This record gives sequence, C-alpha cells and structure tokens, in this order.
Amino acid sequence: MLTGTFRSLQNRNYRLYASGAFVSNIGTWMQRTAQDWIVLAELTPHNATAVGVVMALQFGPALVLLPLTGFAADHFDRRKVLLVTQSAQGVLALVLGVLTVTGVVQLWHVYVFALLLGCVTAFDAPARQTFVAELVSDALLSNAVGLNSTSFNAARMIGPAVAGLLIAGIGTGWVFLINAASFVAVIAALMSLRVDELHRKALAVRKPGSFIEGFGYVRKRPDLLTVLGMLFLVMTFGINFPIFVSTMAVTTFHAGSGAFGLLSSMLAIGSVTGALFAARRDRPRVTFLLAGSSIFGVGLAVAAAMPTYTLFGLALIVVGWSAQTFNTTANSTVQLWTEPAMRGRVMAIYLGIAMGCTPLGAPLIGWVADRFGPRWAIAVGAASGLLAALLGTAYLVRYRGLRVRFAGGRVHVTLQDRDRAPDAAWQPCRAPEARVTKLDA
Repeated sequence: MLTGTFRSLQNRNYRLYASGAFVSNIGTWMQRTAQDWIVLAELTPHNATAVGVVMALQFGPALVLLPLTGFAADHFDRRKVLLVTQSAQGVLALVLGVLTVTGVVQLWHVYVFALLLGCVTAFDAPARQTFVAELVSDALLSNAVGLNSTSFNAARMIGPAVAGLLIAGIGTGWVFLINAASFVAVIAALMSLRVDELHRKALAVRKPGSFIEGFGYVRKRPDLLTVLGMLFLVMTFGINFPIFVSTMAVTTFHAGSGAFGLLSSMLAIGSVTGALFAARRDRPRVTFLLAGSSIFGVGLAVAAAMPTYTLFGLALIVVGWSAQTFNTTANSTVQLWTEPAMRGRVMAIYLGIAMGCTPLGAPLIGWVADRFGPRWAIAVGAASGLLAALLGTAYLVRYRGLRVRFAGGRVHVTLQDRDRAPDAAWQPCRAPEARVTKLDA
C-alpha cells in the first residue's frame, strides 16, 4: 500500500498517465536544452537576446490565446484535447529535428517552431493541469499535483544531462528526433486509461461571456489575486533559467555542452526535492508560498555572486527547491480553491501568467545579460522573488491580521487562523469567526 508522499500512485489511471508523461517530459527537457544550445552556441555568436526571443515566442501564445485555451479546457473532453496537443508537439519536434539533421536549419526556423509549439502548448497546458483532477479525487489532488511536478523535474534532472552528452556525441538534431519519439509514451497512456474510472467534472455551460466570468471570479477573490500577483513577479523576471544558466555556462565559465546540461540537471535536483516536499502536504499553505518566494530571491542573489562553476551549480540546487516549492504550492492552491466548473478558465489565467508573461521578461533579462553581464540578469530575478514575498506579506497584514513581535529573545508571529477550510485559507477574515494562531520562530 502506497502512503504518504506517493499515495496518488495507488490510482491505476494516475499511475499509467504519470508513467507516460515522465518519458515524454524527459524528451521535452532534452529538446529545451538542445534548443537553447543551438540558438546560443550554433546559430548566433552567444546572443542571449536571441534566447530571450525564442522564449518569448514559445510562451507568448499562452497569454494571447487565453480566451480560447481556457474555454477549451472547460468545455471539451480534456483527454481528447491532450491527445491532439501531444500528437501535434511530437510532429513539430520531428520536423525541427529533420531540418537540423539535414543541416538546413536557420535561426528563423527555430523562431517559427518556437511560436508553433507555443500555440499548441497554450491549449495543452490548462487541459493537462486540470486533467489531473479527473485522474484522482479532490482529496488526492494536492498530492497528485506535487507528484506531477516531481515527475516533471525528475525528467528535468535527467533530460538536460543526457541532451548535453548527445549534442556533443551525435549532434543537436538527433535530440529533437528523440523527443518526437518520446510522445508515443504519453499518447499510448492516454489511450489506455479506463475512461469509466475518471473523476469527471461537469463541463461548463457554453454561453456568451463565459471566459469573462473567469476574470470576474478571480477579481472577487483577494486570495487568488495575491497568489497570481506573486506568480506574475516570479515568472516574469525570475524563472528565466534558460538565460541564466546558458549565459553563465558559456560566457562566464566557458563551459561546453556537457557542462551546460549538467548545470540544468543540478537545478532540477533542487526542483525534485521541492516538488516532493510539496507533495507530502495534504493541502497548500501560505507559509510555503512565502518561504518559496523568499528563499528563491535569496538563492538567486547568492548564485549571482558565486565565483566558480561548482559553487554556482550548488546554489542552483537551492534555487530549484525554492522555485518548485513556490510553483507547486501556487498551482494546487489555485486549483483547490476554485470551483470545479470554473477551474479550467481560472487555470488558463494562471497558466497565461505562468507561461505568457515570459515574453515580457525574457527579452529584458536577455538584454540585461548582454549589456551588463549574466550576474546582473540573475540579480533582477532575485529581486522578483523578494518582491513577491513582500506582496504575500502585505496580503497577510491586511486580510489575515499578521503581527510580528519580539519577546524573550524570540520572534512571535500571530496570524488569524483560516487554514481550517481549504477554500478559505487565504480569504479575508471576519472578526467573529477568526482564531489566532501563534507561530514562534
């Protein structure tokens, strides 16, 4: 009997889907590494801005297509949506691989395929995130989200290291082709699910203005607004790891493709640990968000100052842990505290911020790296984490009555206790119902 951290794996459908997704995720991280490398080291003279443009094209559609992607996730069979989007991603990887292997690939080709992949992923991401709620019950949802993040980041630990070796051994194009083949695993898993055992949620009623309802719903929820505001800061300026890692590896430490891939894997070691940490919890808590964003900011600041390749890699482990703790907690928070009929549209807004804000931040971060050096680019990311923590703290002061005092050589924190109900954990407290929790540090 599986208990604790891995309890969702008792569910056959979830276990089958997670296995197929893990194989596909390894291929996805191999392609991301190869894509960053071919742009930075093969198609341009170490141009970080070009890497930022690729990121903007790949993640920008999530924001532009937001009205359509949220609608699709709430109004169509999510399993069928995933079959289409996963197949399309496999085809795109195949074509890019053929162009690269045959030696005809150019920078504009990578730009076009990044944009096409971004359009497909814009529909895939909200459907994939909310499909987890159909694989397991609500009681296991937070755990399943944490395990999904663990799988994704375990693949992130394996994929870049393997990609670095393959790039050096057989070339970048073959990495794209291997990724194309990896999609067979997740497609086969989706087709093998026992549909009658899915925890189906009622699809939203199709009516004019249904997408706008998602924004109206979020606007009335200060708890969700705060989480999304914190997410905006961290994702726009902080989660620009392809730029941070590639520029530090190539321009600061003068590393080859193998060492570049190893740095990405070291970042993933921390991410896996953070995802497992989040998966152990029955439900998300505000303290995890604040800890994750705070440590993320401090960790990036330390990484920016590291003088050697090894110390920089060790700092990335801390950065990976904190980033994943924050991201996983934010994801499960938004899902659990949103009504099932609104979940697809709210998650589309969440993912629009998580993925679509990259076009705002990545080119700027790339420009900072080119103009002032990669260490200053990382410092901008550090500031975003600390600002996010301040935003969360401001919410707690205003809506949860957060108070801090020093007595007897210790720090005493008092907080109105609303964590008893998952759907009220961040909502404003009402004095008659409030209960004070004391946290000593």
